[in-house]
Amino acid sequence: MSLATFKGGIHPPDRKELSAGAAITTPKPPERVVIPLSQHTGAPCNPLVSVGQEVKKGEVIGTAEAFVSAPVHSSVSGKVIAISEFPVPVGRLIPSIVIENNGQEEWTELKESPDYMNLSPEEIKEKIKAAGIVGLGGAAFPTAVKLSPPKEKPIDTVILNGAECEPYLTADYRLMLEKPKEIIEGLKILMKTLGVSKGFVGIENNKPDAVQKMKEAAASESNIEVCALEVKYPQGAEKMLIKALTDREIPPRGLPMDVGVVVQNVGTALAIYEAVRYGKPLIERVVSVTGAGINQPKNLMTKIGTLISHLVEECGGFKSGSAKVVAGGPMMGFALYSLDVPVTKGTSGILVMSESEMVHAEDYKPCIRCGRCVDICPMNLMPSMLSVLSEAGFYEEAKEYNLFDCFECGSCAYVCPSKRPIVQFVRLAKSMVKP
Repeated sequence: MSLATFKGGIHPPDRKELSAGAAITTPKPPERVVIPLSQHTGAPCNPLVSVGQEVKKGEVIGTAEAFVSAPVHSSVSGKVIAISEFPVPVGRLIPSIVIENNGQEEWTELKESPDYMNLSPEEIKEKIKAAGIVGLGGAAFPTAVKLSPPKEKPIDTVILNGAECEPYLTADYRLMLEKPKEIIEGLKILMKTLGVSKGFVGIENNKPDAVQKMKEAAASESNIEVCALEVKYPQGAEKMLIKALTDREIPPRGLPMDVGVVVQNVGTALAIYEAVRYGKPLIERVVSVTGAGINQPKNLMTKIGTLISHLVEECGGFKSGSAKVVAGGPMMGFALYSLDVPVTKGTSGILVMSESEMVHAEDYKPCIRCGRCVDICPMNLMPSMLSVLSEAGFYEEAKEYNLFDCFECGSCAYVCPSKRPIVQFVRLAKSMVKP
């Protein structure tokens, strides 16, 4: 039987063997954390604390005033020593709260709910919102908002994304091996909140042990199906996952809710379970620190706000020949200009690449119209035209080629024989025109 998948896509080396065997561990506590007030899609938070104030672990330090937003919490107990703008992995300066860790690990009071499956959908959404949960797969969209679709767009299916198609990264894989029951409980909470009776867990077939663990955890749930997917990038993208598992196609400029589906990452499902059951806010996440340039690849349960330099030190530092550090994976991540930037809710991995793996930007050449990027584009776009138009400054014309349907997976740049920075040209065009 053929595995579920989508049209197009590429097959880069997955390199997951570097960290796949590394069980999730907790690094030594950071001396201080830098917690940005905007770690999500939507409006930034307003600070709720002042310099000199003592805070406890899990305490709200930034409130979300807008609908599309999510509060932030302290990941350590200690004293607020600064509130100012600090850089984040994508390079922007973001208002942030710096907390000096006192090492006490003193928690704020949490409200448990042993009978969490008896809570109403509104009560569950309120707990998820209060916990500051956002999508942990990359976009960091506030989860409570995603669970509040308009009435004219009823949801009938929830999909958990365990594909983790990005090369090198293994954080989701380790979670599925180590906490499968909690993830399934998170899926059940999502299904109850949305009032749906069908749930899927999609996992790429290069993780057979994770598929088995998740099937065992869901064995007693007749309305939850764990599916093995073809190993192909970007199998974990929302639109590709929906096509593979339900054969539904999202219309241009559309959203999953337009076809009756909500997609959440497996890490998000775990965070939802911990928030609804134990009242635990999102103050930590698993980060894969991996790559050919790091001495000891690990999967670390990392406090939000921990500096990346601290994680590099925790993994034994750089090997000789290390050339680039990327926040995220090699396909959709951002190269870092400094290690003194914090882990945010959306930081899934830290990748250290060697010099031999690099392709230098000045080496790219003109488009030769070979069509490879068109053949593999999972969104059926013409990346070659988008890049040529953007390079020439014809940004408005690029919109006619469905510019905003591109979700910047990087498949086109990977196959381009001219090594053109197609994704960067697309981002430039997007920044120059209105949607």
